[in-house]
Amino acid sequence: MAGLIKREDIDEVRQRTDIKEVVDGYVTLKGAGLGSYKGLCPFHDERSPSFTVRPQVGRYHCFGCGEDGDVISFVQKLDHTSFHEAVEKLAARIGYELRYEDGGTGPSREEVGKRQRLLDAHKIADEFFRAQLLTAGAAEGRKFLQQRGFDRAAADHFGVGYAPQGWDALLKHLRGRGFTDPELKLTGMFSEGNRGIYDRFRGRLIWPIRDIAGDTIGFGARKLYEDDQGPKYLNTPETTLYKKSQVLYGIDLAKRNIAKDRQLVVVEGYTDVMACHLAGIPTAVATCGTAFAANHIKIARRLLSDDGTGGEVIFTFDGDAAGQKAALRAFEEDQRFVAQTYVAVEPTGADPCDLRQMRGDAAVRDLIASRRPLFEFAIRATLRRHNLDTVEGRVAALRESAPVVAQIRDAGLRPGYARELAGWLGMPIEDVTRAVGAAAKRGAAPGAQAPGPHAPGAPAGGPQASGAGRSNSAGFNSAPGNGNNVPGVAALPPSGVLPSFHRPDPRDPVASMERQALEVALQEPAMLGGAAWERFATARFATPAYQAIHDAIRATAPGFSGDAVQWVEALRQEVPEPLQPLVSELAVVPLPANTAEAVQKYCRDILARLFELQITRVKADKLGQLQRLDAGAHPEEFQQLNRELMMLEMERRSLRSDA
Repeated sequence: MAGLIKREDIDEVRQRTDIKEVVDGYVTLKGAGLGSYKGLCPFHDERSPSFTVRPQVGRYHCFGCGEDGDVISFVQKLDHTSFHEAVEKLAARIGYELRYEDGGTGPSREEVGKRQRLLDAHKIADEFFRAQLLTAGAAEGRKFLQQRGFDRAAADHFGVGYAPQGWDALLKHLRGRGFTDPELKLTGMFSEGNRGIYDRFRGRLIWPIRDIAGDTIGFGARKLYEDDQGPKYLNTPETTLYKKSQVLYGIDLAKRNIAKDRQLVVVEGYTDVMACHLAGIPTAVATCGTAFAANHIKIARRLLSDDGTGGEVIFTFDGDAAGQKAALRAFEEDQRFVAQTYVAVEPTGADPCDLRQMRGDAAVRDLIASRRPLFEFAIRATLRRHNLDTVEGRVAALRESAPVVAQIRDAGLRPGYARELAGWLGMPIEDVTRAVGAAAKRGAAPGAQAPGPHAPGAPAGGPQASGAGRSNSAGFNSAPGNGNNVPGVAALPPSGVLPSFHRPDPRDPVASMERQALEVALQEPAMLGGAAWERFATARFATPAYQAIHDAIRATAPGFSGDAVQWVEALRQEVPEPLQPLVSELAVVPLPANTAEAVQKYCRDILARLFELQITRVKADKLGQLQRLDAGAHPEEFQQLNRELMMLEMERRSLRSDA
């Protein structure tokens, strides 16, 4: 077995890897001040972005849930890998050759983590299928694509391939690349019979299914030949890589445009995704044989930066009964979004691929532009189930549709749709409004409150209101009256967790100034050169938690190499464990400046305030000594104290003048 990775190599990988580039593969980040970026946290559901990344110090921190770490821990948590595997993956990303303790050379081919081996097998299979599409045996597959308006460039862009007829073409290829049968069984690309394993996909057109980072994790295969007894579409079964409830086809190609345009279009098939992208709707994705559900919504919300400032999710469904049923299922999930949700249904029932073939790219764009609010579609679909020509039918329709109106999140829209419903039913507006209000009171409108940071049904105090036993930054008590999304404020800690480190009250001006000084020290350590370091090192902090971090800075500074990533990591290792999340907070919170010059000025001003506070404290001590001193009995000491007080005052004025 391979030995442990050398510590200096781990530090080198951490230092060389751009954490923003890695996080960007999972979360849409936006600028949040000079050198800082924010997005929706990938570790918990939230409506307002509180997940902050600061590449300069190589760390991330969520001010909502308290999750924090460096690029290695981020990959560990998001890819569900061990520390060892995460370092190896990042090293491979930057082309860095790792060294191992005890003369080891790293894992052999057979010892590489199962996940990476699966990814390698899928990558090779992807390349194999794409190459096969150009062979003579794939003529039927090329014909299928051409008939649906897809040329070779489109096939290349989406990675479409072909699985040759026969039982073992892919099997032989992967065996030849060093994969064992036990490994291949885990990929989902093979079936097993009495004589062993054989190709799962045979004589089919192949679409690679990729995760958000662009790694191929599965395949979708379309039947081409009449003698194929299998289903029309055959997907990879569930594997450790491929979880269909967590996968959106096309997300790797669409993610940038989804984030830029604040739009997500959900279609039903691989060719529909292709048609939309080629028609100028590059925000289209599709589910893989399952309904659009909670896990898909988590992916979508992070890409949309679903924070209440805009954005839309558009579902396209066939106009038949199955399509309407799918749309109503989507409406049930609508409350999980802050973005507005819409539905686009082509009257003839044509899907985007058929529509593009029949009427061209503009027709696809027109379909998306014709979207209607999903709740309007849901209301009308409900009404269609009743005979509105009878009193009984109208009453039954009102009973069923009133809860739908009550679920509309925007309180300003609800009265308008109540009036619309009254018109559609031909009933008095008062009766409809009363029915909608009664439905809301019965709890039929879990999302009826105005959008806010708390989930439906959560206590009014916010998502942590009933979870006082949990802590976003372990070991700290929160200051009264502050929410979870305010930097530096966390929930109450579990009982018995180092109560000596209390969360400082941010309204305390001294604690606030001390915090700002530590932010400067962690993020801009170069500001502490020369005389500034001497002043900083001798400073006293009134807040115990901040004093502990100040002690760690004094202990770590002599070995500081100038690298900010290693600096912050060293400080985290030096402080008591409950304070490590606070170090991350201080290291990533954006400084209030937009240019390098403004940052320098801000840092100088903050340090000057800290040093002035220290001078004020020393002056107060010496004034006390002077008042207690008998000048006649100790004239020299009396004069010395006066001189020191004068020097301190001059120093204070100089600091203020410089600031």
